[in-house]
Amino acid sequence: MNKNLGFVKVAAAIPNVRVADCSYNVQQMLDLIAQAEEQRAAVVCFPELSVTAYTCQDLFRQQVLLEGAELAVKNLLSYSTQSDTIILAGVPVCCKGTILNCAAVIQNGKLLGLVAKRHLSRRDGVSEERWFSSISQTEGIRMVYAGQETEICTNRIFHTPQFTFGVEIGHDLWSAIPPSTILCLKGAEIIFSLTADNAQSGKDAYLHQLVAQQSARCHAAYVVAGCGYGESTQDMVFPGHALLYEDGNLIAKGKKFCTKPQLVCSEIDVELIRNIRISDKIFTSTSVQYQSDYVKETTIDKIISFNAKESVLTRKVEALPFIPKGSQFNERCEEVFSVQTLGLARRMEHTRAKSMVIGISGGLDSTLALLACANVCDILKMPRTSIVGVTMPGFGTTDRTYTNALSLMKELGITIREISIKQACLQHFSDIGHDVKTHDVTYENSQARERTQILMDVANQTSGFVVGTGDLSELALGWATYNGDHMSMYGVNASVPKTFVRHLVTWIAQQKSSEAVRSVLLDIVDTPISPELIPADEAGNIKQKTEDLVGPYELHDFFLFHFLRSGFSPAKIMYLAHQAFAGQYTDEVIRHWLQTFCRRFFMQQFKRSCLPDGPKVGSCSLSPRGDWQMPSDAVGVLWSNQVAGK
Repeated sequence: MNKNLGFVKVAAAIPNVRVADCSYNVQQMLDLIAQAEEQRAAVVCFPELSVTAYTCQDLFRQQVLLEGAELAVKNLLSYSTQSDTIILAGVPVCCKGTILNCAAVIQNGKLLGLVAKRHLSRRDGVSEERWFSSISQTEGIRMVYAGQETEICTNRIFHTPQFTFGVEIGHDLWSAIPPSTILCLKGAEIIFSLTADNAQSGKDAYLHQLVAQQSARCHAAYVVAGCGYGESTQDMVFPGHALLYEDGNLIAKGKKFCTKPQLVCSEIDVELIRNIRISDKIFTSTSVQYQSDYVKETTIDKIISFNAKESVLTRKVEALPFIPKGSQFNERCEEVFSVQTLGLARRMEHTRAKSMVIGISGGLDSTLALLACANVCDILKMPRTSIVGVTMPGFGTTDRTYTNALSLMKELGITIREISIKQACLQHFSDIGHDVKTHDVTYENSQARERTQILMDVANQTSGFVVGTGDLSELALGWATYNGDHMSMYGVNASVPKTFVRHLVTWIAQQKSSEAVRSVLLDIVDTPISPELIPADEAGNIKQKTEDLVGPYELHDFFLFHFLRSGFSPAKIMYLAHQAFAGQYTDEVIRHWLQTFCRRFFMQQFKRSCLPDGPKVGSCSLSPRGDWQMPSDAVGVLWSNQVAGK
């Protein structure tokens, strides 16, 4: 097994500084470097001009300061001789009569390169051009600095044994085409940005948006280290930004306006970045267009590795990756429900159907589908009686689900039909010679197919079509009867995972429902998930609980997300699940259900190969028409063996 599982640990370091006191500043940096080494960070990034402080102004023209900065870099080089941690330090460099704003890249006592700032910034009428020159005047020049020969350039990529990174400085990110864009198209997976962003009302939110967008656009990790406490407050205050983004998502951040040094350290998932880039053909085709652009490449032989077996991730692993957090939750629910509704509304208009026929079981999935149907009627100005809700009691139907199904249909004002499947199934068992006391797959699937036949025929009666209720999680596991609940004319829940179905129904209950409807919906949410194909127990309670049979849906949705969207191996999914569900499930339980997931996912592809149409609501979908294409007879032995540790 790959020991690092695609993770690399990096750090953004925000030291306290004294303006123009290079020896003090380097000592502060050395303290943070030592902390980064203890945490086994492969790279530690410091702010722009961190060796001198950013706010030296005309002192940058003083030879004393420039020589002090060079001596400080020598001290960093000397310290690094016994360390594999890569150090990125901001320093002014005098070259051929100009001063350049640079990042010194240091490791193992070697100056691996000087990366210069390309786009000089202007703040409140003061331009950096007063002290610094653009790199375009000295691009590619070799020089001796801090006792070592090196080359100055802007576009430089550093290749390590486990990842590739690039560096940009300050307002390079704010330019129309940042250097990091070219670096990422040339292969850089992590961008380190040495910055000096001053505090300004509203600027913090804009900076986060800018970094998030660049990280997402380039499918890269973006690490920001910004100047902080100790910089001159003559005209500006520097908040000390420390940000770690990964493909548009914030992984870690420091505390702004902190008066103490900070080291913000976390793991970057380089494997995720690579997998996303492979899947994004726009990124791939764009990179081809920039093949002729010049980029200097440097190879680094060794780095500090993240050992997954010995380490616990410092970054949070969400146990429910399909469920958005905070303010995004309401927005996501509104968006998903709108996608479901508009997709179904358009299908109604296109087919000129006069009714929507749906089987109502009193469970979560049929409830969500029914709510979408009701919303369609309101949007299209159709009477809700256009919805034909059919409840079909069977051998396993309980009073709770039966009552909830009838109550919900009544409160929503739809057409209600009750058609028992018992006699039809008994006749069918007699026809095929099946013992009704044998509660096997034939017993169960006969009921599911009988219900689907009823719905299809009722749709013919009412000039309508059948609205499917199956969700994404059931499709992943194949937990549907082929040509039974597997089939419909439009699967409105087809790309909604089970964990989100529960949250979405709860949200609709709280945000969009009358008190009477809300009461029914919340009881449905609290009802155990079950196909109700096996008779209830002696007390009338649900005996056949889905999660007892196929496993907890929160685990399966976690597996599905990282298998489908992230493209991770079972070994990595196991590792992440261990982090996400620590204290909730043992490794043995996780392994057992992951084995079940892999087995069922590969065995049940034939059901997904002939799915009805259905709207895509998120980044994960199993539609065979574009989202997931896999041979129905693909063998999953490699995945199963990895789960088993073989």
